[in-house]
Amino acid sequence: MSFGRGDNASKGPIIPKSANDALRPEPVPRPPRRSRKARSQLVIFLNFLMTVVVFVTIAAGAIFYYALDSFEKPGPLAANTNFIVRNGAGVNEIASSLERNDIITDSRVFRGMSRIYLKDAVLKAGEYEIRAGASMHDILELLQSGKSILYSVSVPEGLTVKQVFQRLTDDPVLEGDLPSELPPEGTLMPDTYKFSRGTKRADVLQQMLAAQKALVQQIWEKRDDDLPIASPEELVTLASIVEKETGRADERPRVASVFINRLEKKMRLQSDPTIIYGIFGGDGKPADRPILQSDIEKQTPYNTYVIRGLPPTPIANPGRAALEAVANPSRTSDLYFVADGTGGHVFAETLDEHNANVRRWRKLEAEKAAEAAKAAQDAGQAGTPDGAGAQ
Repeated sequence: MSFGRGDNASKGPIIPKSANDALRPEPVPRPPRRSRKARSQLVIFLNFLMTVVVFVTIAAGAIFYYALDSFEKPGPLAANTNFIVRNGAGVNEIASSLERNDIITDSRVFRGMSRIYLKDAVLKAGEYEIRAGASMHDILELLQSGKSILYSVSVPEGLTVKQVFQRLTDDPVLEGDLPSELPPEGTLMPDTYKFSRGTKRADVLQQMLAAQKALVQQIWEKRDDDLPIASPEELVTLASIVEKETGRADERPRVASVFINRLEKKMRLQSDPTIIYGIFGGDGKPADRPILQSDIEKQTPYNTYVIRGLPPTPIANPGRAALEAVANPSRTSDLYFVADGTGGHVFAETLDEHNANVRRWRKLEAEKAAEAAKAAQDAGQAGTPDGAGAQ
């Protein structure tokens, strides 16, 4: 019996097996041996390191996503509140204070995101109004902007330096002491000054001094050339007298012209406010204290009823309008003025006209006093029960 040569024949002779051997499973070949390179400790460490890096990257991404979400979402603040950043406070201190006051939920998030967003910028000191529901991002931008709450102190025209110092001292928001020595009279610019909490009183004072110096120099350079005034200091002195004589802006150039005309004629200025300053100085006259005849005759360096020319210093801090009025006064021949009884003044070129105006003013004052007395009497009678006081 012959066999054809097929594929199996080409691989070698066929060895017949018994039924038992045919049913026995063949052994599985062993896996190939790992190379020495695959068994290296370095490879094992690199695999571990790669696993750690992947894990850390995923964890960092999750943390950043959480931080960013917390940083951008509305905060816990239920109502607008004020928050103070003190001078020199760092991000850590600010973040802790924000969390302590329930303005943010997590100071760690605020600190971390601040380092990303701020870069080289800083958070500015001041008092800030933080609106309800503000996110950490909103708060960070607000504190970085420096747009803190602004307060103000008003210095009206005509106050003395001492009175200005008292206003600054009494302000409850300003901090620090003022210099023990007062600056010269007339060197502070009347205005409304805005400042944030934590501002020093001395800083506001320096601002007033610088503003007045610049203003006086600017007006002095634009003055009339033929004024009988020799220096910016004399300009301020006369402007302070004009400031105290009238509070009406439309009258100041004409009041200034009266004093300019008197200076040119070598007449005494005869200004009542100079009497007051000579007696009371920077404290000012008590409201219920009238000017007495003895005051008019009192010898002081400031009493322009006694001295000729200008006083040695200003008697108050004049504002821009008074300074401009003196630098460019009205062109008149007026030498006198007196109150008209309505808040303004009436002017005169001659003494006779002036005396007539004075008589008219005194008559008006007498009539006002009589009307006030009658009104007080009528009010007293209306408030008295029938029969009261009868015996």
